[in-house]
Order: sequence, then structure tokens, then C-alpha cells
Amino acid sequence: MIELRPFAKLASADHGWLKAKHHFSFGSHYDPDNMGHGALRVWNDDEIAPNTGFPAHPHANMEIITYVREGAITHQDSLGNKGRTEAGDVQVMSAGSGIRHSEYNLEPSKTKIFQIWIEPTTRGGQPTWGAKPFPKSDRSGKLVTIASGIAGDKDALPIRADARVLATTLKAGESAAYEAAEARHLYLVPAAGSVEVNGVRVNARDGAAIRDEAKLTITALEDSELVLVDAA
Repeated sequence: MIELRPFAKLASADHGWLKAKHHFSFGSHYDPDNMGHGALRVWNDDEIAPNTGFPAHPHANMEIITYVREGAITHQDSLGNKGRTEAGDVQVMSAGSGIRHSEYNLEPSKTKIFQIWIEPTTRGGQPTWGAKPFPKSDRSGKLVTIASGIAGDKDALPIRADARVLATTLKAGESAAYEAAEARHLYLVPAAGSVEVNGVRVNARDGAAIRDEAKLTITALEDSELVLVDAA
């Protein structure tokens, strides 16, 4: 089953400096019928104006993955971590028992990100942060795991969840396949382009909530970049 969630129909927020679309219930947009997809709790599509961002604020008991689509995001947290994550790179914060962090766009142009929150398998623990480049050329034509809490995903950034986050870039006409275990919750969003997933067209920034599909065949209808979450 594939449930299409068109970008134009997603809940939105416009704070001037931040334009956000919410795939699930978030913040002032409360939707009790759309609280997540399995352990996937948040998928925000954010555009952040130059020299603005999120001032220091707390998190706990959440795995937060930031996929930078355009520009760069600069992170600082209460553990003393600092880092700049640019387009093509990924950062992960395990909030654990509690952490405060800020995220700013210090670039001269807007920054575009997907921010993905996944519920951890256990609560508490020491918070951590990490970032890693995932060059688009290295994931051309194939799905690459960029963050994971599943054993065997050695090259991915670690998260404390029964989930993995994958990404790929596909040229028009190229296909990638993904096999999912039974009862998993898959959620796919093209960052750019458009794809067909098991016969269902998914355009740029649309969401596709997927259940009970043992195998996905993802075919690019045009040059495309996409992110896929596989969660319990």
C-alpha cells in the first residue's frame, strides 16, 4: 500500500525567516490522525533564510537526522560540538537524556533541509552528535544508507533506533530497488525530480507512506534525488 501525500496539501508554517512544510503533526499544527509513520515521528521540509536560524533549544529522547538539500547548516550544542553541514552531507543528533542545540544558516543564500525525527528504541543515555559527507556521486544509481541503528550498516551515521535512512540520486530512466522486511514502515520523499514507486508517481517534495510492499522499484521519471526511511 502506498499513500501519496502531495507537497501542496502538507501543513505549512511561514515565520518569515523559516518556511516549513510538515509531513506529520508538528508544533502548532496538531493532527491526531497523523502523528507519524511507525517510529518515524517528524519529517519537516524547511527553507531557512540567510543569517537566521533556530536559537538554542532543548531536545530529549529523539534521533534527529538533518539532510541538507541546498546551502549549509551550522550546528552548536551544549556538549561543545560545533559543525557546518553542507549540501550532500548529513548530520545526526541523538538527544538522549537531554541536549540543547542551535541550528543557523550562516550562508549568503537560503538553506533547504529535511529534518527527520525517529523515536529511539530506548529512552535516556548520553546525547551525541555527528556529521558525515555523502557525496551525490557515490550514491548515483543506488540507495546508500546514511544513518542507521540496524546491525551491519557500518558506514552510516549511527542512530539509536530500529530504523535506517537511505538516499540516492537517479538519472532519468534509472531504477533502484529496495526490499523491506514484513511490517516495516517506509516513507519516501524526493528532494528533487520525480519518481515512480511501484507504479505510483511521486513528485518533488511529495511524501509516500508505504506499508506491506515487500519490494520497492523506484524509477526516475527525470533526474531525481530522494530520501527513504525504513522504520519499525
